[in-house]
Amino acid sequence: MKKMLFIMNPCAGQKRANRSLSDILLEFSQAGYEVNIHMTTGRGDAVTAAQRWGRDVDLVVCCGGDGTLNETITGLLRAGAETPIGYIPAGTTNDFASSLSLSGNVVQAARDIVEGEPVTYDVGRFGDRYFSYVASFGAFTKSSYVVPQNIKNALGHTAYVLGGISELSQIRKEHIRMEIDDQVVEDDFLFGAICNSTSIGGILTLDPKHVDMADGLFEILLVRSAQNLAEIADCIQAVQSQKYNCEMITFRSARSVKIYADPEMPWTLDGEKEDGHGEIMVENLHHAIRLMQRKKDA
Repeated sequence: MKKMLFIMNPCAGQKRANRSLSDILLEFSQAGYEVNIHMTTGRGDAVTAAQRWGRDVDLVVCCGGDGTLNETITGLLRAGAETPIGYIPAGTTNDFASSLSLSGNVVQAARDIVEGEPVTYDVGRFGDRYFSYVASFGAFTKSSYVVPQNIKNALGHTAYVLGGISELSQIRKEHIRMEIDDQVVEDDFLFGAICNSTSIGGILTLDPKHVDMADGLFEILLVRSAQNLAEIADCIQAVQSQKYNCEMITFRSARSVKIYADPEMPWTLDGEKEDGHGEIMVENLHHAIRLMQRKKDA
């Protein structure tokens, strides 16, 4: 019998996966899996579980939000495990799942995993940490970890939008120097994202034509401080049209980025807080994970 490690965050999202847990497990049992269940009890718990047991099973399934997926991937990478990953998106925004069009129905997502096949994707390495879809700083990035979990559960995606709006009065420009492959970009920025996703915080979206989550490249989006109202208008139009050709926006693709910034400036990795760094290296780990996805002709 095939073995599965099922890692679930019972507090994710609006706890909707909890109500369907028996149906999810039935899908796995009917597919011939012996399921070992691990319910997370706090931050870092999924990392420990995946790192400890991820090498000894045929499949690791993560049920939770982007943060739980981040921890599961981190644990497997630290263990040097090449075990395929199944993802049941049950969080508040599920940016990673949105980029891959994974089912929002948790039972269907479980069915897609057992009927699917592994597809390779890139992962980012931020110093000694990993991220599956985004490392960001500046405006709107704090709302993902500042908004309490019970508010996220009650308001869902609205909580992120309200959290982002509440940050407006606290936005400050950050002086950043980035060595993007062989190019240098330096300026005062309001927001920056190094991403491998079409959705960032459920607020900002990138044109899917610019994003390939398995090409060995990041997409880098930087928004500098505006000098006048005309620049703000141009920036808004560029973001809405997904054509990043205005003076306020820098848009690049790169395999690696070396960043010099204020060591007190916090970052967000897949919605989780990361302390500031005066100097940090960010690298794309090409084809680092294998994610189970429904066959395209299914």
